[in-house]
Amino acid sequence: MNAPLPRVPILGVPVSAITLDDAVMAVEGWILARERHYVCITGAHGVIECQTDRALRAIHEGAGLVTPDGMPLVFMARRLGFPRTGRVYGPDLMRALTALSARKGYRQYYFGGATGLPEQLAGRLQAQFPGLPVAGTFSPPFRPSSPEEDAEIVARINAARPDILWVGLSTPKQEYWMARHRDRLEVPVMVGVGAAFDFLAGTKRQAPVWMQRRGLEWAFRLGTEPRRLWRRYGRIVPEFILRASLQLLAGTTRPRRSF
Repeated sequence: MNAPLPRVPILGVPVSAITLDDAVMAVEGWILARERHYVCITGAHGVIECQTDRALRAIHEGAGLVTPDGMPLVFMARRLGFPRTGRVYGPDLMRALTALSARKGYRQYYFGGATGLPEQLAGRLQAQFPGLPVAGTFSPPFRPSSPEEDAEIVARINAARPDILWVGLSTPKQEYWMARHRDRLEVPVMVGVGAAFDFLAGTKRQAPVWMQRRGLEWAFRLGTEPRRLWRRYGRIVPEFILRASLQLLAGTTRPRRSF
C-alpha cells in the first residue's frame, strides 16, 4: 500500500501537495495492489466549482489524489507550507503513465470525447510509445445515458480488464462519473483528464511552456476558445484571486493525509 501523501486545503478543497513522480508512484501502487481509486486533476476552475457544489467537494475529498493541475494551486500550496509541491498537469501525467504502461504492460482504456477521438488518441499514443497495451476505447453520447446504456458501458469496460481508465468528459462531469462508477468498475485507477484527450490526440493546441509555468494557460485557452470559455474564466479568475488572497492573509491551512 502506498504511503500517505500530504494534502493542503485550498479554499477548503484537499489538494495533494505532490510532484509528478509522486503521482506516478501512487497510481502504480494502486495497480499492483488492485485497489480502486479515482484521480481528480484540479485547477482553479474545479476549486471554485467546489465552493458552491457540496457534492463535488465531497467527490474531491473521496479521491485517491487531487492533483494541482494549474500553477495557481502550486503557488498556493507552496505559500501554505508545502514547498516541494509541483504541477501535476493532466497531459503530463498521462504521458508519464503511458510511458510507464508501455514498459510494464499496464492496459489502457480511453473513455470520453467526441466520436472517433478516443481511437485517434490511442493510435497516436501507441505510435509514440511502442508496445502500449490498449484495452479499449469508447465515446459515450453527450446526453445522459439510460440505466440500460450505463450497465452496458460498465460491462464493456469490465470485460476489457484495463489497469487505467482515462476519463475525458470535462469538469465536473468526469468527476461525478468516476465517483458514481468506482464501486461498479473492476479497474484499479480512473483518471479524469478532460482536455488532455484533445491535446495528446493533436486536435487542440496546448499553451506555450512559458505560459504554463507562469500560471497563464487560462489566458491562452481563452484566446483560442473565447466563445466557449469567456464566461467561465471571466468569473473564475477574479473569484479565485480574491478567495485565495483572503486565505493567504488569514494563513489558514490544516494539512491532512490522502487516503
